[in-house]
Amino acid sequence: MTRSTDDGLKVTDAQWQRARLIWDHHQMHHEPRPADVAIGLGSHDLGVATATADLYRAGLFPTVVFTGGNSPTTAARFPRGEAVHYREHALSLGVPDPAILVEPHAGNTGQNITLSREVLADAGITPATVLLVCKPYMERRSYATARKLWPEVEVRCASEDLTLDDYVKSIGDEKLVLDMLVGDLQRVIEYPKLGYAVVQPVPEDVHEAYESLVAAGFTSRLIAR
Repeated sequence: MTRSTDDGLKVTDAQWQRARLIWDHHQMHHEPRPADVAIGLGSHDLGVATATADLYRAGLFPTVVFTGGNSPTTAARFPRGEAVHYREHALSLGVPDPAILVEPHAGNTGQNITLSREVLADAGITPATVLLVCKPYMERRSYATARKLWPEVEVRCASEDLTLDDYVKSIGDEKLVLDMLVGDLQRVIEYPKLGYAVVQPVPEDVHEAYESLVAAGFTSRLIAR
């Protein structure tokens, strides 16, 4: 059985199974614990703000930084910037305004971390524990980036509790999600070589799944190698 993406690319059952392997590997499976602060990493997915609000209401942290400017993927969806729209959504879900800090300039994950750290320092906050809230398939890369750039803090990750199939339905773009899965895994593999992140071992079956999806054309989010 196959499914067709909007651009006509056929997605086979075998390819979906490979995508699920990658999806599971991207998640750190951390148990949520109380933290000094949370950082909600900007993206095209408003679910990050929803998950952050849920965790705030559960009492896991007193302060959150929403971080992110715009990218080609998010400019139309969040014209005032990712962090600004995340803040507005969190407010609508009951997070009080004094609990939210906004970092509206970051254009990549490294900037999300470093600029959020500066915003916290300006607010007089020096955390020992940080909860990174992000897209489900961005947990491992976010964790590896934070461990490289902010090694003195304890970092844990959280995201919406969704299966790959449910996540695809929530986004409404199968090709984009599979391309993102592939692109993020490439970054997990390549970024430590460039000094952007700590090494995260990739199991052989996950690496084979990645290479197969690249060969099948799920490549729009790859960086040049």
